[in-house]
Amino acid sequence: MGSAAAASGGLAARSPVETAGDDLAQTTRISWTPEPVRAQHPAPRTGSGPVVGPAPSPAVRMSTDAAGPQVAEHDRGLIEGLPGGAGMPGGPAPLRPAATGADRGRFAAGGVQPVGGVQYGPGFGPGSTAPQSDSQAGDRFGAGRSGGGYAPDSAPAPNSPAPQSNPQAPADRGAPRGGQWVQGPDGRQAFVPGPPQQPSLDDIPVRRAAKPVGSGWRKAVHHASGGTVNLGMSAEERRLQELVARIRQPVRGDYRIAVLSLKGGVGKTTTTMGLGSTFASIRGDRVIAVDANPDFGTLSQRVPLQTRSTVRDLLLDQHINAYSDVRRHTSQATSRLEVLASERDPAASESFSADEYREVARTLQKFYNIILTDCGTGLMHSAMSGVLDLSHSLVAISSSAIDGARSAAATLDWLSLHGHDHLVRNAVVVINLPRPGSPNVALQSLREYFLSRCRAVHVIPYDAHLSEGAEIDLARLAKPTKRAFVELAATVADDFGRDIHYGMR
Repeated sequence: MGSAAAASGGLAARSPVETAGDDLAQTTRISWTPEPVRAQHPAPRTGSGPVVGPAPSPAVRMSTDAAGPQVAEHDRGLIEGLPGGAGMPGGPAPLRPAATGADRGRFAAGGVQPVGGVQYGPGFGPGSTAPQSDSQAGDRFGAGRSGGGYAPDSAPAPNSPAPQSNPQAPADRGAPRGGQWVQGPDGRQAFVPGPPQQPSLDDIPVRRAAKPVGSGWRKAVHHASGGTVNLGMSAEERRLQELVARIRQPVRGDYRIAVLSLKGGVGKTTTTMGLGSTFASIRGDRVIAVDANPDFGTLSQRVPLQTRSTVRDLLLDQHINAYSDVRRHTSQATSRLEVLASERDPAASESFSADEYREVARTLQKFYNIILTDCGTGLMHSAMSGVLDLSHSLVAISSSAIDGARSAAATLDWLSLHGHDHLVRNAVVVINLPRPGSPNVALQSLREYFLSRCRAVHVIPYDAHLSEGAEIDLARLAKPTKRAFVELAATVADDFGRDIHYGMR
Protein backbone atom coordinates (compact mmCIF):
# COMPACT_ATOMS: atom_id res chain seq x y z
CA MET A 1 0.00 0.00 0.00
CA GLY A 2 3.07 2.23 0.34
CA SER A 3 3.57 2.34 -3.36
CA ALA A 4 -0.09 3.28 -3.82
CA ALA A 5 0.30 6.25 -1.42
CA ALA A 6 3.36 7.52 -3.22
CA ALA A 7 1.58 7.38 -6.50
CA SER A 8 -1.34 9.33 -5.02
CA GLY A 9 0.97 12.14 -3.89
CA GLY A 10 2.52 12.57 -7.29
CA LEU A 11 -0.67 12.39 -9.29
CA ALA A 12 -3.60 13.80 -7.34
CA ALA A 13 -6.03 13.13 -10.18
CA ARG A 14 -5.51 9.31 -10.15
CA SER A 15 -8.28 7.16 -8.71
CA PRO A 16 -7.82 4.19 -6.38
CA VAL A 17 -8.84 1.81 -9.14
CA GLU A 18 -6.04 3.10 -11.41
CA THR A 19 -3.53 2.91 -8.58
CA ALA A 20 -4.44 -0.72 -7.96
CA GLY A 21 -3.92 -1.44 -11.61
CA ASP A 22 -0.41 0.06 -11.52
CA ASP A 23 0.53 -2.01 -8.49
CA LEU A 24 -0.67 -5.18 -10.09
CA ALA A 25 1.14 -4.49 -13.38
CA GLN A 26 4.49 -3.90 -11.65
CA THR A 27 4.06 -6.79 -9.23
CA THR A 28 3.18 -9.51 -11.74
CA ARG A 29 4.72 -7.94 -14.85
CA ILE A 30 1.75 -8.83 -17.05
CA SER A 31 1.57 -7.63 -20.67
CA TRP A 32 -1.67 -7.31 -22.61
CA THR A 33 -3.04 -5.66 -25.69
CA PRO A 34 -4.46 -2.21 -24.88
CA GLU A 35 -8.24 -1.93 -25.06
CA PRO A 36 -10.09 1.01 -26.47
CA VAL A 37 -10.45 3.71 -23.85
CA ARG A 38 -13.65 3.24 -21.96
CA ALA A 39 -15.22 5.68 -19.55
CA GLN A 40 -15.71 3.31 -16.60
CA HIS A 41 -12.07 2.10 -16.30
CA PRO A 42 -9.23 3.41 -18.47
CA ALA A 43 -6.71 0.90 -19.72
CA PRO A 44 -3.79 0.48 -17.25
CA ARG A 45 -0.22 0.92 -18.27
CA THR A 46 1.82 -2.10 -19.15
CA GLY A 47 4.80 -3.21 -17.20
CA SER A 48 6.62 -4.93 -20.07
CA GLY A 49 6.59 -4.66 -23.81
CA PRO A 50 6.41 -4.48 -26.68
CA VAL A 51 2.97 -6.08 -27.08
CA VAL A 52 1.55 -6.97 -30.46
CA GLY A 53 -2.02 -7.97 -31.14
CA PRO A 54 -5.26 -6.77 -32.64
CA ALA A 55 -6.16 -3.42 -31.17
CA PRO A 56 -9.69 -4.13 -29.88
CA SER A 57 -8.87 -7.65 -28.57
CA PRO A 58 -9.08 -8.14 -24.78
CA ALA A 59 -6.73 -11.15 -24.89
CA VAL A 60 -4.10 -11.04 -22.21
CA ARG A 61 -0.82 -12.91 -22.33
CA MET A 62 1.10 -13.67 -19.16
CA SER A 63 4.85 -13.10 -19.16
CA THR A 64 6.93 -16.24 -19.32
CA ASP A 65 9.67 -14.69 -17.17
CA ALA A 66 10.17 -16.98 -14.20
CA ALA A 67 11.49 -14.07 -12.09
CA GLY A 68 8.05 -12.50 -11.79
CA PRO A 69 6.44 -13.08 -8.37
CA GLN A 70 3.05 -14.63 -7.89
CA VAL A 71 -0.02 -12.47 -7.25
CA ALA A 72 -0.41 -11.53 -3.62
CA GLU A 73 -3.68 -12.19 -1.84
CA HIS A 74 -4.48 -8.52 -1.26
CA ASP A 75 -3.68 -7.66 -4.91
CA ARG A 76 -5.87 -10.54 -6.07
CA GLY A 77 -8.69 -9.12 -3.98
CA LEU A 78 -8.27 -5.74 -5.58
CA ILE A 79 -8.38 -7.17 -9.08
CA GLU A 80 -11.39 -9.34 -8.36
CA GLY A 81 -13.21 -6.24 -7.13
CA LEU A 82 -12.65 -4.28 -10.33
CA PRO A 83 -15.63 -3.61 -12.62
CA GLY A 84 -15.98 -6.53 -14.98
CA GLY A 85 -13.40 -8.53 -13.04
CA ALA A 86 -13.66 -12.04 -11.63
CA GLY A 87 -16.29 -12.37 -8.95
CA MET A 88 -18.41 -9.52 -10.32
CA PRO A 89 -21.64 -9.94 -12.23
CA GLY A 90 -20.84 -10.64 -15.89
CA GLY A 91 -17.15 -11.13 -15.14
CA PRO A 92 -14.87 -13.94 -16.33
CA ALA A 93 -13.99 -17.12 -14.55
CA PRO A 94 -11.60 -17.14 -11.57
CA LEU A 95 -8.05 -16.11 -12.37
CA ARG A 96 -5.02 -18.33 -12.71
CA PRO A 97 -1.54 -17.47 -11.48
CA ALA A 98 1.23 -16.42 -13.79
CA ALA A 99 3.37 -19.00 -15.54
CA THR A 100 6.60 -20.19 -14.05
CA GLY A 101 9.74 -21.28 -15.81
CA ALA A 102 8.50 -24.87 -15.95
CA ASP A 103 5.47 -23.70 -17.88
CA ARG A 104 7.40 -22.16 -20.78
CA GLY A 105 7.28 -25.32 -22.83
CA ARG A 106 3.56 -25.64 -22.24
CA PHE A 107 2.98 -22.07 -23.39
CA ALA A 108 4.94 -22.79 -26.53
CA ALA A 109 2.84 -25.91 -27.10
CA GLY A 110 -0.27 -23.88 -26.47
CA GLY A 111 0.35 -21.60 -29.41
CA VAL A 112 2.71 -18.88 -28.14
CA GLN A 113 5.22 -18.72 -30.97
CA PRO A 114 7.99 -16.13 -31.42
CA VAL A 115 7.59 -14.28 -34.70
CA GLY A 116 10.20 -11.68 -35.53
CA GLY A 117 11.25 -11.35 -31.89
CA VAL A 118 7.67 -10.78 -30.76
CA GLN A 119 5.49 -13.40 -29.05
CA TYR A 120 1.98 -14.04 -30.34
CA GLY A 121 -0.63 -15.74 -28.23
CA PRO A 122 -3.10 -18.34 -29.47
CA GLY A 123 -5.41 -16.79 -32.04
CA PHE A 124 -3.09 -13.84 -32.81
CA GLY A 125 -0.28 -13.17 -35.18
CA PRO A 126 -0.03 -12.82 -38.97
CA GLY A 127 -3.08 -14.20 -40.71
CA SER A 128 -5.28 -14.29 -37.58
CA THR A 129 -8.69 -12.71 -37.62
CA ALA A 130 -9.30 -10.35 -34.70
CA PRO A 131 -12.78 -9.81 -33.25
CA GLN A 132 -14.50 -6.85 -34.83
CA SER A 133 -16.68 -5.92 -31.88
CA ASP A 134 -16.95 -6.30 -28.16
CA SER A 135 -19.67 -8.89 -28.57
CA GLN A 136 -17.38 -11.03 -30.69
CA ALA A 137 -14.60 -10.65 -28.15
CA GLY A 138 -16.93 -11.65 -25.37
CA ASP A 139 -18.03 -14.75 -27.27
CA ARG A 140 -14.42 -15.76 -27.74
CA PHE A 141 -12.94 -14.99 -24.32
CA GLY A 142 -15.96 -15.20 -22.01
CA ALA A 143 -19.22 -13.48 -21.26
CA GLY A 144 -17.53 -10.50 -19.56
CA ARG A 145 -14.54 -8.24 -20.13
CA SER A 146 -11.50 -8.83 -18.01
CA GLY A 147 -9.72 -5.74 -16.77
CA GLY A 148 -6.77 -7.78 -15.48
CA GLY A 149 -4.09 -9.85 -17.12
CA TYR A 150 -5.53 -13.36 -16.73
CA ALA A 151 -7.44 -15.57 -19.12
CA PRO A 152 -10.68 -17.26 -17.91
CA ASP A 153 -10.82 -20.97 -17.13
CA SER A 154 -12.92 -21.54 -20.27
CA ALA A 155 -9.90 -20.76 -22.45
CA PRO A 156 -7.88 -23.66 -23.87
CA ALA A 157 -5.22 -25.16 -21.63
CA PRO A 158 -1.65 -24.03 -22.39
CA ASN A 159 -0.61 -27.48 -23.62
CA SER A 160 -3.65 -27.98 -25.88
CA PRO A 161 -3.43 -27.28 -29.62
CA ALA A 162 -4.82 -24.01 -30.89
CA PRO A 163 -8.38 -24.29 -32.27
CA GLN A 164 -8.84 -24.07 -36.02
CA SER A 165 -10.89 -21.16 -37.25
CA ASN A 166 -12.24 -23.03 -40.30
CA PRO A 167 -12.07 -26.78 -39.59
CA GLN A 168 -12.43 -28.99 -42.61
CA ALA A 169 -12.81 -32.73 -43.00
CA PRO A 170 -9.37 -34.32 -43.44
CA ALA A 171 -8.78 -35.74 -46.89
CA ASP A 172 -7.84 -39.14 -45.51
CA ARG A 173 -10.91 -39.47 -43.28
CA GLY A 174 -13.51 -41.79 -44.76
CA ALA A 175 -17.14 -40.79 -44.68
CA PRO A 176 -19.17 -42.55 -41.98
CA ARG A 177 -21.62 -45.17 -43.07
CA GLY A 178 -24.80 -43.66 -44.38
CA GLY A 179 -23.37 -40.43 -45.81
CA GLN A 180 -20.51 -38.69 -47.55
CA TRP A 181 -18.30 -35.63 -47.34
CA VAL A 182 -19.06 -32.90 -49.89
CA GLN A 183 -17.29 -29.63 -50.62
CA GLY A 184 -19.35 -26.44 -50.64
CA PRO A 185 -18.87 -23.34 -52.82
CA ASP A 186 -16.82 -21.66 -50.04
CA GLY A 187 -14.33 -24.53 -50.01
CA ARG A 188 -15.48 -26.03 -46.74
CA GLN A 189 -16.31 -29.69 -46.44
CA ALA A 190 -19.51 -30.82 -44.83
CA PHE A 191 -20.94 -34.25 -44.05
CA VAL A 192 -24.23 -34.98 -45.79
CA PRO A 193 -26.11 -37.82 -44.09
CA GLY A 194 -27.70 -40.52 -46.18
CA PRO A 195 -29.54 -43.78 -45.72
CA PRO A 196 -27.73 -46.20 -43.39
CA GLN A 197 -25.68 -48.85 -45.11
CA GLN A 198 -25.72 -52.39 -43.82
CA PRO A 199 -22.51 -54.46 -43.80
CA SER A 200 -22.18 -56.69 -46.84
CA LEU A 201 -20.14 -59.80 -47.49
CA ASP A 202 -19.35 -58.36 -50.94
CA ASP A 203 -17.09 -55.76 -49.25
CA ILE A 204 -14.84 -58.37 -47.64
CA PRO A 205 -11.50 -58.54 -49.52
CA VAL A 206 -10.39 -61.96 -50.67
CA ARG A 207 -6.88 -62.79 -51.79
CA ARG A 208 -7.17 -65.51 -54.42
CA ALA A 209 -4.39 -67.95 -55.11
CA ALA A 210 -2.74 -67.71 -58.51
CA LYS A 211 -3.79 -70.40 -60.93
CA PRO A 212 -0.90 -72.78 -61.67
CA VAL A 213 0.38 -72.94 -65.20
CA GLY A 214 -0.88 -75.74 -67.39
CA SER A 215 1.93 -76.86 -69.67
CA GLY A 216 5.18 -75.98 -71.40
CA TRP A 217 8.34 -74.53 -69.95
CA ARG A 218 6.30 -72.34 -67.62
CA LYS A 219 5.03 -75.46 -65.89
CA ALA A 220 8.58 -76.80 -65.61
CA VAL A 221 9.74 -73.58 -63.95
CA HIS A 222 6.76 -73.70 -61.60
CA HIS A 223 7.59 -77.26 -60.49
CA ALA A 224 11.34 -76.63 -60.26
CA SER A 225 10.78 -73.64 -57.94
CA GLY A 226 8.47 -75.58 -55.68
CA GLY A 227 5.52 -73.44 -56.70
CA THR A 228 7.12 -70.12 -55.68
CA VAL A 229 7.60 -68.91 -59.28
CA ASN A 230 4.35 -68.69 -61.23
CA LEU A 231 4.74 -67.13 -64.66
CA GLY A 232 1.05 -67.42 -65.41
CA MET A 233 -0.61 -68.72 -68.52
CA SER A 234 0.81 -68.29 -71.97
CA ALA A 235 -1.05 -66.59 -74.80
CA GLU A 236 -1.96 -70.01 -76.23
CA GLU A 237 -3.46 -71.13 -72.93
CA ARG A 238 -5.50 -67.93 -72.61
CA ARG A 239 -6.76 -68.43 -76.14
CA LEU A 240 -7.81 -71.98 -75.28
CA GLN A 241 -9.69 -70.73 -72.23
CA GLU A 242 -11.62 -68.30 -74.41
CA LEU A 243 -12.61 -71.11 -76.77
CA VAL A 244 -13.77 -73.28 -73.87
CA ALA A 245 -15.84 -70.42 -72.49
CA ARG A 246 -17.57 -70.02 -75.86
CA ILE A 247 -18.33 -73.75 -76.01
CA ARG A 248 -19.80 -73.73 -72.50
CA GLN A 249 -22.23 -70.90 -73.03
CA PRO A 250 -25.78 -71.88 -72.09
CA VAL A 251 -28.27 -73.24 -74.57
CA ARG A 252 -31.90 -72.24 -74.48
CA GLY A 253 -33.91 -75.42 -74.83
CA ASP A 254 -32.18 -77.74 -77.29
CA TYR A 255 -29.95 -76.97 -80.26
CA ARG A 256 -30.07 -79.19 -83.37
CA ILE A 257 -27.18 -79.45 -85.84
CA ALA A 258 -27.34 -81.22 -89.22
CA VAL A 259 -24.07 -82.57 -90.68
CA LEU A 260 -24.45 -83.35 -94.39
CA SER A 261 -22.72 -83.70 -97.74
CA LEU A 262 -23.71 -84.88 -101.22
CA LYS A 263 -20.49 -86.84 -101.68
CA GLY A 264 -19.51 -89.79 -99.55
CA GLY A 265 -16.06 -90.45 -98.18
CA VAL A 266 -15.29 -86.85 -97.28
CA GLY A 267 -15.35 -87.36 -93.48
CA LYS A 268 -18.97 -86.57 -92.64
CA THR A 269 -19.37 -89.25 -89.93
CA THR A 270 -15.88 -88.58 -88.57
CA THR A 271 -16.67 -84.87 -88.27
CA THR A 272 -19.96 -85.66 -86.50
CA MET A 273 -18.10 -87.79 -83.95
CA GLY A 274 -15.29 -85.28 -83.45
CA LEU A 275 -17.63 -82.31 -83.03
CA GLY A 276 -20.06 -84.18 -80.78
CA SER A 277 -17.28 -85.60 -78.61
CA THR A 278 -15.79 -82.14 -78.15
CA PHE A 279 -19.15 -80.72 -77.04
CA ALA A 280 -19.76 -83.63 -74.67
CA SER A 281 -16.31 -83.52 -73.07
CA ILE A 282 -16.23 -79.75 -72.49
CA ARG A 283 -19.87 -79.05 -71.66
CA GLY A 284 -21.62 -80.48 -68.65
CA ASP A 285 -24.98 -81.22 -70.27
CA ARG A 286 -26.10 -84.10 -72.46
CA VAL A 287 -25.13 -84.39 -76.11
CA ILE A 288 -26.39 -87.04 -78.54
CA ALA A 289 -25.70 -87.87 -82.19
CA VAL A 290 -28.42 -89.51 -84.31
CA ASP A 291 -27.56 -91.62 -87.31
CA ALA A 292 -30.10 -90.71 -90.01
CA ASN A 293 -28.24 -92.32 -92.88
CA PRO A 294 -30.66 -94.58 -94.77
CA ASP A 295 -27.83 -96.58 -96.32
CA PHE A 296 -26.50 -98.53 -93.34
CA GLY A 297 -24.86 -95.72 -91.41
CA THR A 298 -21.60 -96.37 -89.58
CA LEU A 299 -21.94 -93.83 -86.77
CA SER A 300 -22.55 -96.51 -84.13
CA GLN A 301 -19.26 -98.18 -85.12
CA ARG A 302 -17.28 -95.19 -83.82
CA VAL A 303 -18.30 -95.79 -80.19
CA PRO A 304 -18.17 -98.85 -77.90
CA LEU A 305 -21.36 -100.76 -78.65
CA GLN A 306 -23.47 -100.95 -75.49
CA THR A 307 -26.84 -101.83 -76.98
CA ARG A 308 -28.28 -103.14 -80.21
CA SER A 309 -31.25 -100.78 -80.15
CA THR A 310 -31.77 -98.42 -83.09
CA VAL A 311 -33.93 -95.48 -84.02
CA ARG A 312 -36.71 -97.92 -84.85
CA ASP A 313 -36.62 -99.39 -81.34
CA LEU A 314 -36.89 -95.96 -79.79
CA LEU A 315 -39.95 -95.21 -81.90
CA LEU A 316 -41.62 -98.44 -80.84
CA ASP A 317 -40.95 -97.89 -77.12
CA GLN A 318 -44.17 -96.65 -75.50
CA HIS A 319 -42.68 -96.14 -72.02
CA ILE A 320 -40.32 -93.20 -72.50
CA ASN A 321 -40.87 -91.16 -69.34
CA ALA A 322 -37.35 -90.42 -68.09
CA TYR A 323 -33.78 -90.06 -69.31
CA SER A 324 -32.97 -93.61 -68.24
CA ASP A 325 -35.65 -94.88 -70.62
CA VAL A 326 -33.87 -93.24 -73.57
CA ARG A 327 -30.44 -94.28 -72.29
CA ARG A 328 -31.43 -97.91 -72.82
CA HIS A 329 -31.35 -97.29 -76.59
CA THR A 330 -28.03 -95.41 -76.87
CA SER A 331 -24.32 -96.20 -76.68
CA GLN A 332 -21.89 -93.82 -74.98
CA ALA A 333 -18.35 -92.94 -75.98
CA THR A 334 -15.51 -92.16 -73.56
CA SER A 335 -16.18 -88.48 -74.16
CA ARG A 336 -19.78 -88.91 -72.82
CA LEU A 337 -21.23 -88.48 -76.31
CA GLU A 338 -24.22 -90.75 -76.83
CA VAL A 339 -25.07 -92.29 -80.20
CA LEU A 340 -28.46 -93.46 -81.42
CA ALA A 341 -27.79 -95.97 -84.20
CA SER A 342 -29.72 -96.24 -87.44
CA GLU A 343 -31.43 -99.34 -88.78
CA ARG A 344 -28.92 -101.89 -90.00
CA ASP A 345 -31.25 -103.34 -92.59
CA PRO A 346 -31.06 -101.11 -95.69
CA ALA A 347 -34.46 -102.23 -96.87
CA ALA A 348 -36.15 -101.34 -93.62
CA SER A 349 -34.42 -98.02 -93.18
CA GLU A 350 -35.95 -96.64 -96.33
CA SER A 351 -39.23 -96.40 -94.49
CA PHE A 352 -37.75 -93.93 -92.01
CA SER A 353 -39.86 -90.92 -92.96
CA ALA A 354 -39.77 -87.24 -92.06
CA ASP A 355 -42.63 -87.67 -89.59
CA GLU A 356 -40.79 -90.47 -87.83
CA TYR A 357 -37.68 -88.28 -87.55
CA ARG A 358 -39.83 -85.52 -86.06
CA GLU A 359 -41.10 -87.97 -83.47
CA VAL A 360 -37.55 -89.01 -82.57
CA ALA A 361 -36.43 -85.38 -82.28
CA ARG A 362 -39.46 -84.57 -80.13
CA THR A 363 -38.48 -87.32 -77.71
CA LEU A 364 -34.79 -86.47 -77.59
CA GLN A 365 -35.26 -82.74 -77.01
CA LYS A 366 -36.78 -83.47 -73.60
CA PHE A 367 -33.54 -84.98 -72.31
CA TYR A 368 -30.67 -83.57 -74.43
CA ASN A 369 -29.37 -80.06 -74.96
CA ILE A 370 -27.44 -80.60 -78.19
CA ILE A 371 -28.65 -82.99 -80.92
CA LEU A 372 -26.42 -83.74 -83.90
CA THR A 373 -27.77 -85.57 -86.95
CA ASP A 374 -25.49 -87.49 -89.27
CA CYS A 375 -27.40 -87.20 -92.56
CA GLY A 376 -27.05 -89.50 -95.54
CA THR A 377 -25.35 -88.61 -98.77
CA GLY A 378 -28.62 -87.98 -100.56
CA LEU A 379 -30.82 -84.93 -100.13
CA MET A 380 -33.96 -86.48 -101.57
CA HIS A 381 -34.63 -89.36 -99.17
CA SER A 382 -37.75 -89.30 -97.04
CA ALA A 383 -36.18 -88.24 -93.69
CA MET A 384 -34.14 -85.36 -95.15
CA SER A 385 -36.98 -82.85 -95.25
CA GLY A 386 -37.69 -83.41 -91.55
CA VAL A 387 -34.01 -83.02 -90.68
CA LEU A 388 -33.70 -79.71 -92.53
CA ASP A 389 -36.95 -78.34 -91.16
CA LEU A 390 -35.91 -78.96 -87.55
CA SER A 391 -32.23 -77.95 -87.78
CA HIS A 392 -30.92 -74.71 -86.29
CA SER A 393 -27.60 -74.83 -88.13
CA LEU A 394 -25.74 -76.82 -90.78
CA VAL A 395 -22.22 -78.19 -91.01
CA ALA A 396 -21.36 -78.82 -94.66
CA ILE A 397 -18.44 -81.22 -95.25
CA SER A 398 -15.93 -80.93 -98.09
CA SER A 399 -12.57 -82.41 -98.91
CA SER A 400 -9.51 -80.55 -100.12
CA ALA A 401 -9.96 -82.02 -103.60
CA ILE A 402 -11.77 -80.14 -106.36
CA ASP A 403 -14.55 -82.73 -106.68
CA GLY A 404 -15.21 -82.59 -102.94
CA ALA A 405 -15.41 -78.79 -103.03
CA ARG A 406 -17.81 -78.92 -105.98
CA SER A 407 -20.06 -81.39 -104.14
CA ALA A 408 -20.18 -79.08 -101.12
CA ALA A 409 -21.00 -76.13 -103.36
CA ALA A 410 -23.78 -78.14 -105.02
CA THR A 411 -25.20 -78.95 -101.58
CA LEU A 412 -25.37 -75.25 -100.72
CA ASP A 413 -26.99 -74.48 -104.08
CA TRP A 414 -29.66 -77.13 -103.59
CA LEU A 415 -30.48 -75.86 -100.08
CA SER A 416 -30.80 -72.28 -101.28
CA LEU A 417 -33.14 -73.30 -104.11
CA HIS A 418 -35.39 -75.37 -101.80
CA GLY A 419 -36.19 -72.77 -99.18
CA HIS A 420 -33.27 -73.21 -96.79
CA ASP A 421 -31.21 -70.19 -97.68
CA HIS A 422 -31.19 -69.10 -94.01
CA LEU A 423 -29.37 -72.34 -93.18
CA VAL A 424 -26.82 -71.71 -95.92
CA ARG A 425 -25.97 -68.22 -94.65
CA ASN A 426 -25.51 -69.57 -91.13
CA ALA A 427 -23.69 -72.74 -92.18
CA VAL A 428 -20.14 -73.71 -91.21
CA VAL A 429 -18.04 -75.44 -93.89
CA VAL A 430 -15.48 -78.03 -92.78
CA ILE A 431 -12.62 -78.99 -95.10
CA ASN A 432 -11.09 -82.34 -94.14
CA LEU A 433 -7.53 -83.12 -95.23
CA PRO A 434 -7.43 -86.82 -96.29
CA ARG A 435 -3.65 -87.26 -96.15
CA PRO A 436 -0.68 -85.71 -94.35
CA GLY A 437 1.28 -82.89 -95.91
CA SER A 438 0.21 -79.92 -97.92
CA PRO A 439 -2.77 -80.44 -100.24
CA ASN A 440 -2.46 -79.89 -103.97
CA VAL A 441 -5.34 -77.38 -103.94
CA ALA A 442 -4.87 -73.91 -102.56
CA LEU A 443 -6.80 -73.98 -99.30
CA GLN A 444 -6.91 -70.20 -99.11
CA SER A 445 -8.85 -70.05 -102.37
CA LEU A 446 -11.35 -72.61 -101.05
CA ARG A 447 -11.72 -70.61 -97.86
CA GLU A 448 -12.47 -67.41 -99.72
CA TYR A 449 -15.09 -69.11 -101.89
CA PHE A 450 -17.03 -70.68 -99.02
CA LEU A 451 -16.72 -67.59 -96.82
CA SER A 452 -18.54 -65.64 -99.51
CA ARG A 453 -21.56 -67.88 -98.94
CA CYS A 454 -21.36 -69.15 -95.33
CA ARG A 455 -20.60 -67.97 -91.82
CA ALA A 456 -17.24 -69.67 -91.25
CA VAL A 457 -14.77 -72.20 -92.69
CA HIS A 458 -12.60 -74.63 -90.69
CA VAL A 459 -9.88 -77.03 -91.78
CA ILE A 460 -9.44 -80.34 -89.93
CA PRO A 461 -5.87 -81.65 -90.46
CA TYR A 462 -5.09 -85.27 -91.20
CA ASP A 463 -4.95 -87.49 -88.15
CA ALA A 464 -3.81 -91.10 -88.05
CA HIS A 465 -6.32 -92.00 -85.36
CA LEU A 466 -9.26 -90.65 -87.37
CA SER A 467 -8.13 -92.47 -90.49
CA GLU A 468 -8.54 -95.84 -88.71
CA GLY A 469 -12.31 -95.69 -89.15
CA ALA A 470 -12.84 -97.29 -85.73
CA GLU A 471 -13.83 -95.98 -82.31
CA ILE A 472 -12.75 -92.40 -81.76
CA ASP A 473 -11.01 -91.38 -78.55
CA LEU A 474 -10.22 -87.69 -78.13
CA ALA A 475 -7.21 -88.50 -75.95
CA ARG A 476 -5.57 -90.26 -78.90
CA LEU A 477 -5.94 -87.36 -81.29
CA ALA A 478 -2.95 -85.26 -82.24
CA LYS A 479 -2.79 -81.83 -80.64
CA PRO A 480 -3.46 -79.88 -83.89
CA THR A 481 -6.49 -82.09 -84.65
CA LYS A 482 -7.89 -81.70 -81.15
CA ARG A 483 -7.40 -77.95 -81.31
CA ALA A 484 -9.14 -77.81 -84.70
CA PHE A 485 -12.24 -79.54 -83.28
CA VAL A 486 -12.28 -77.17 -80.30
CA GLU A 487 -12.24 -74.17 -82.63
CA LEU A 488 -15.01 -75.74 -84.74
CA ALA A 489 -17.16 -76.34 -81.66
CA ALA A 490 -16.61 -72.75 -80.48
CA THR A 491 -17.73 -71.39 -83.85
CA VAL A 492 -20.89 -73.49 -83.83
CA ALA A 493 -21.57 -72.51 -80.21
CA ASP A 494 -21.48 -68.83 -81.12
CA ASP A 495 -24.93 -69.34 -82.56
CA PHE A 496 -26.38 -70.60 -79.26
CA GLY A 497 -27.31 -67.12 -78.13
CA ARG A 498 -29.05 -66.16 -81.36
CA ASP A 499 -32.74 -65.32 -81.05
CA ILE A 500 -34.26 -68.24 -82.93
CA HIS A 501 -37.36 -70.38 -82.63
CA TYR A 502 -36.53 -73.37 -80.43
CA GLY A 503 -39.84 -75.19 -80.65
CA MET A 504 -40.78 -77.97 -83.00
CA ARG A 505 -41.83 -76.82 -86.47
